[in-house]
Amino acid sequence: MLLRLRLLLITLGGSAALLVVLCLGAQNLSDRYKLKLGLGTTAPLPAGFIVGVSTVLGVISGGSLAVVLIPNSQR
Repeated sequence: MLLRLRLLLITLGGSAALLVVLCLGAQNLSDRYKLKLGLGTTAPLPAGFIVGVSTVLGVISGGSLAVVLIPNSQR
């Protein structure tokens, strides 16, 4: 149980750090695009920010999936 909690906290902490660095790096990008969603569009966002957010979400989902799939007998 402690291993799962530690891995989950490492995953969330690393993802938060990646997101902070991504937000700081996306400040000076000039090319901005809008995403067309089903109900409307988003605010103009840099393309690198959109790719970076999807990467961070992938790290979070992959890390949490790894935490869930750890067998109980492993210490």
